[in-house]
Parts: sequence; C-alpha cells; structure tokens
Amino acid sequence: MAILRFKALELADTRQPLPVFTSAERRSDNFGKNVFNLDAMRANMPGEYFKKLQNAIKQGAAVERSVADAVAAAMKTWAMAKGATHYTHWFQPLTGSTAEKHDSFFDLNSDGRPIENFKGSALVQQEPDASSFPNGGIRNTFEARGYTAWDPTSPAFIIETAGAKTLCIPTIFVAYTGEALDYKAPLLKSLAALEKAAVDVCQYFDKDVQRVNTTLGIEQEYFLVDKALFNARPDLVLTGRTLFGHAPAKGQQLEDHYFGSIPSRVHAFMLDFEEEANKLGIPLRTRHNEVAPNQFECAPTFEDANLAVDHNQLLMDIMDRVAEKHDLKVLLHEKPFAGVNGSGKHNNWAMSTDTGVNLLAPGRKPKENLQFLTFFINVIKAVHTHGALLRASIASASNDHRLGANEAPPAIMSVFVGSMLDSVLDELERTAKVPLDKGDNIYLKLGIDKIPAILLDNTDRNRTSPFAFTGNKFELRAVGSSANCSSAMTTLNAVVADQLIEFKKSVDELIEQGKKKEVAIVDVLREYVISSKDIRFEGNGYSQEWEEEAARRGLPNVRTTPQALDALVSADAEALFVRHGIFSTVELHARHEILLEEYIKKIQIEGRTMGDLAINHIIPTAVAYQTKLIENVRGLRELGLDDEHSQVTVDTIKAISRHISTIKTEVDAMTNSRKVANKLEDTHARAIAYCDTVKAHFDTIRRSTDKLELMVADEDWPLVKYRELLFRH
Repeated sequence: MAILRFKALELADTRQPLPVFTSAERRSDNFGKNVFNLDAMRANMPGEYFKKLQNAIKQGAAVERSVADAVAAAMKTWAMAKGATHYTHWFQPLTGSTAEKHDSFFDLNSDGRPIENFKGSALVQQEPDASSFPNGGIRNTFEARGYTAWDPTSPAFIIETAGAKTLCIPTIFVAYTGEALDYKAPLLKSLAALEKAAVDVCQYFDKDVQRVNTTLGIEQEYFLVDKALFNARPDLVLTGRTLFGHAPAKGQQLEDHYFGSIPSRVHAFMLDFEEEANKLGIPLRTRHNEVAPNQFECAPTFEDANLAVDHNQLLMDIMDRVAEKHDLKVLLHEKPFAGVNGSGKHNNWAMSTDTGVNLLAPGRKPKENLQFLTFFINVIKAVHTHGALLRASIASASNDHRLGANEAPPAIMSVFVGSMLDSVLDELERTAKVPLDKGDNIYLKLGIDKIPAILLDNTDRNRTSPFAFTGNKFELRAVGSSANCSSAMTTLNAVVADQLIEFKKSVDELIEQGKKKEVAIVDVLREYVISSKDIRFEGNGYSQEWEEEAARRGLPNVRTTPQALDALVSADAEALFVRHGIFSTVELHARHEILLEEYIKKIQIEGRTMGDLAINHIIPTAVAYQTKLIENVRGLRELGLDDEHSQVTVDTIKAISRHISTIKTEVDAMTNSRKVANKLEDTHARAIAYCDTVKAHFDTIRRSTDKLELMVADEDWPLVKYRELLFRH
C-alpha cells in the first residue's frame, strides 16, 4: 500500500492542465445546441403539431397519439442529423443516480430490410426491467415489469460518450401496478398541487393570474482530487469519504482558499464541463473556490423547478465524466474529509406568476406587498408546521456527517428572514389590532405601506440557517451535495400547497362573515405570524445556546437519519401527501423502507471497509514499524547504552501496542454489532441498531488509526494523507 501511495503521488505531481478548446467565441452561440428545445422542435415539426404540443405542455394535458408520433419523427430526424445512433428513456430511480437503457434507431421492416425507426409509442413509453431497482416491497423480485413514461416538460437531449451519441428522453418511472419508483413523478405532482393552490390565492390580488411556476436555482458544491490519489484510497473508492486521516497542520483555518485564484488544472476542468453543460442547455453562471482546500462550487441561473432538478442530475454526471479526461475525481459526498467544510446543495426556491410577478419579492405598492406578505408568511407557517417532514426530506447517512458542522446548517429546522423583515412581521402582529373606521386607508392603518422601503438585500445573510429568506427567494441550505433535490422540493412544494389551501379556506370564512377582503387576509396572516414565531431565528445556528433555546421552543433536533425518517410515515405526513395525490400510502411506506435500507447499506459498507483497512493494512503497517523500533531498542542495549536512551522508543512501542489493541477490539465489537443488527427482521429496528451500535465504533477506530498515522514513519504509512489529498491540484 505504501508503494501504491508514493506511485500515486509521483503520478499526480506530473499532471499538467489539459488544453480546452471551445467551439464558439460566445457561450450563447452553443447554448442548448444538443437539446431538442423550442427552436429544434419548431424547425423539425409541422406547425400544427408544434402548437398542439406547446398547448398540451402549458395546460398540463396528455399529449395526443398523433402529436407523439410527430414529435418522435422530429426527434429522430434531429438526433440522427447530429450523429445519434441510439435513444434511451433517461430516468431517476430511487438509487440516487440516473438510469438509462439504450435502444438503436436501427430496425428491420417486415421485408427484413434495414431501416431507422422511432415511433411515438417508443417515445411515450418503454419497459425497463424494474426488478432490481429499489421498490420498498411494492414489487416481488421475480416481477420485472416497470414503465418509463415521457415527460414533455423537460426537453430531450443528446449525450456523447466515447464518441457515441445517444438521444436521452427524460421520463418518469413507475411500477407495473402504477406506483412511482422514481423521484420525478412525485415532484411533478407536487408542482401541480402547489400551482393550483397558489393560483387560487393569487386571485385575491390579480384575477389575470392563470399559472404559477415554481423556480429553482441549485448551487452545487464539490471536492476535486487527483484520480491516482483517489484510487490509492480504498475508502474513497468504496464509500465516497475518507474513513481515516489525521488533520494536516494547515487546513482551512487561514481562509485563503475561499474565492481565491482557481488552480490552472481545476480551471481547465471547469471550462471543459461548463462547455459540455452549455451544449445541454444547463445555464451555469458561477464558478469559484469554496472554503475548504480543493473544494469548489458552480451555480446556474434560475429555471423551472422540474428542469432545474433534471439539469442538476445531468450536471453531476457531466462533471464526473469530464473529470476522468482531466485525471481528476469529483467527490460529491457531503463530508469526504473530517475537520473541513462539507459540501451542500443550496436550493434557491421561489414562485412566479404568468403575469411576470415573483410572489416572494416585495413590490412598490401596498397591494403588491400584501400579496408578498401572504406568500412569505404562508411559507414560514408551512415550515413551522412541517419542520420535521422537511428535515426528513434531506436525511441521509452522508448528510448526517455534515449537518451542524463547519458552516453546514444544523439539524434543527429554523427560518431566517433578516432583521428588517423580522421587524415587519412584529409590526404586523401589533398593528393588526388597530380598529378600522369607514373611509380609513386599510393599508396605511395596517402598516403595509412601510414594506416598499425593503430592498432586495435588506439584511445580512445567515450561513447557519437551514431555511433562509434571501431577498426574493427562500434558500434551503440543508440539502446534501450528492442528493437528488426532488425529495426536498417535493416536500417543500407539498407543505406550502397545503398551507395555502388552509389559508384560503380561513380567509373565505372571514369574508363570508362580512369582513373586508384585505382585513380578512391580514387577520389570518397575523394569526400565522403569532403561531409560527418559534420557527424564526436570527442568530448563530451553530451555538449551544441555540440548541437549548430550540428545545425550549419545542423545535426538534433530530441528528440522525433513522429517527428523522420517522416523520415521513407519521399520520400527518401520510394524510398530507395522500390528500394532494403526491404519494399513496403504499408509496410513502415503500420510500420509508427504501431510505432505511439505503442507510443500513451505506453504514454497512463503511463498517466493512473500515474493518478491512484497519485489520489488513493499518495494523500490519503498525506492527511492522513497531518491529523496527523493537530492533532499535535491542541494538541500543547490545551496544551497552542505558535504558534512558531507549525509553522514548519503548514508550512509542507501548503506545503503538495500545492503539493496535484498541483498533482490534473495536473492529471485533463493530463486526459483532453488525451481525446482531443483521438478525433484526424489522428494517426500522435494524437501521436504529446500525446507527446506535455499529456506527458507534467508527470514531474510536478512527481516533487510534489517526494517532498511528502520526507515529508510523511517513515512508511506511499506506494511505494517502490529508495534506496530499487536499493540497495537490
């Protein structure tokens, strides 16, 4: 292993930045060139069918068979002109990654003659084998049938791999019996539910609003390491994170990496993957160094939420493939290195109308600001009511390592709105009591007129808040860097939709009682401001004081995934999701089962990898070095030198023995705990056991291993060290 380490270091030190050639002077010239977008549709489809498809997409209606045939013919013509030979339904199963099964355009007709064929039926639906994808008990393993179905709202695109081009068609993925087996189908349902609820509330303010679109901008954080160094770390290869590694003398404490000059090799990689993303219509705008060494970030322009999620899933795949060309490896694990920042995926979420209004942006008129306050306060109320469910939506074994550490938000769900908006809400709580006489200016009396003074950046940002208002949007900062954002967005959309429906019901009841519309709206909003006040927090979310304060407020602090996931199958959550047709009871419990199984498997893989490295690499290395020290002591004594000369070495030998003993004892105990846990038939109980007993041994094993790293001669240590992983570009 030590030989492998030094060979990897030698190879990494020879790397040079690859030249990157862009095919156009302006990025806009190539934007979306490999996407079957509106321009491509218009150019390749008869006008009649193009209009029918656009109308179906806008109205959310099913696409007619004749339209599907026309789209398929146009897609085939367009894709083959670009060199595509195959097509695939591109979907997002519950594995956390994307999936695809390629079929050739090549076919034989009834006479046995070769033709290029792609029908509307192949576009609309395919039948991949569903037996091996996670299903949570929905399917038997011997039942293989599942269906992918075309999502017309997300455009098809062409991916090139090893010179071969494939037409990729975004789809949902469902079981033979109809249950969703993916992330996209529930997201689409939640978007529809939120749109309907938001449009109904918008009618109080603007009768012209017919559609409300949910927008999303996903910031992606990641680490980069040299591929040779990555391959020399079995724990990185198998688990995505370093299970061992002593902190280097220099980490991120000087804060000199953040927004610093981008290393030339990394810059070449960024240019390359941005070029590929640009061709696929992913509107990346930002790139920079993040806080930790070798940590970086990219971010796109806001898009429709469904498309933004698809693009983020595609982006992660592009980054990984392009990194291979540059002899780099992208690390998307939330906490690949201990002691430095982890990586998140900040989800910037907002709603906008078809009349061009951002519902989460303060306006210039009191009426516009009452609309803003309506949606702003309802979102806060929704998070207060369903904070545990939102916490469950971002729970994973890898995110558990990150939440609450090194600039990641804590596991406590809270909302940051900034001092100015906080004072606006407090004032609304007070002034809503002011009696109104006939002829009074309602907005002036209620203090609504004061809101136009709010600027876009009306307050400082709070990096410790998991859910923060940032001027014209909310930022859910707690999503992990490797996650599919659909899970969190489906939940957020659902709880806000539910809250808006409840709000409208309450307002309508007051109007029926004779209250003026504006007064009824403010009365309900004031009630929400009071009842959700506990969720608002402006201070340091990392502090012990906040943990204590949150406990006094009754806000849960659920630190681990198995416990957090309980909220997913609570009676309230089940009623909410079923009520809006987002999940059936069967689907919800299946996902709970899948997420628990995923947690168990990830901890199991980490435990087995840790045990293998400790027993087969770390301990033999320590014993071999200890033997060298013993020979040294023996040699000193043979020379007649007194014990004083050898005592330091003897103390080191004893310390090594203690750490070896600790590692062996803890690995054995961890293995036994795993065996006991594996015998538990109940998945929830097994996940709890892995969390509380198996994982409990990790820190002790790591502590002794990292101590040995400081004792064993550098030339003998088998694992690539942190200083080598974090400071080689």
